[in-house]
Amino acid sequence: MSKLDQLAGQVAEALLKIEAVALRPEQPFTWTSGIISPIYCDNRLTMSFPEIRNLIAEGFAALVRELHPDAEVIAGTATAGIPHAAWVADKLNLPMIYIRDKAKGHGKQNQIEGILKPGAKTVVIEDLISTGGSSLKAALAVNEAGGHALGVLAIFTYQLEQAEAAFRERNMPLHTLSNYSALIETAVKLGRIREQDVELLQSWRKDPLAFGK
Repeated sequence: MSKLDQLAGQVAEALLKIEAVALRPEQPFTWTSGIISPIYCDNRLTMSFPEIRNLIAEGFAALVRELHPDAEVIAGTATAGIPHAAWVADKLNLPMIYIRDKAKGHGKQNQIEGILKPGAKTVVIEDLISTGGSSLKAALAVNEAGGHALGVLAIFTYQLEQAEAAFRERNMPLHTLSNYSALIETAVKLGRIREQDVELLQSWRKDPLAFGK
């Protein structure tokens, strides 16, 4: 097992332990977007657990060192990515900024807070990748502001094809600490779901819109 696979399992187990992730194949959730889903993820809960948030920060820092050793700035997405970006920036001793989903309607009307120098090589930190739209928008905002987004790092991804296709189309690298596949595998090992639920859970990822119909 590679270090990345091992980390994916550790993060998945941590998320399950604090119930940041809930799996309900028989009583699915309804997302704000209207998508019916057997999984709900709220990584904001990780802020309240020092050991887990440190595991995540160390994982992010290791990915930055390995994948983007020339990074000059760590950027957090508002709001859930901000604390994780702060912890990572601290570990790497790098400047930090954060990115709103849109420019403020008052004051300086900034979308990006902090100092982003022209051409600054920036890694964007996100908590969760669902369809990928907001995360990709944040990375592109860095480029539009004159910086250079090296890629997006996130705690967890649902591994939806829509998100992966969007990042490929924009040629924006995306890497995550854990993912839907690792979560299901870990949940089975921990007895959080039954073996017979696995096929149903995997079918959702392949075609979310068809799930529950």
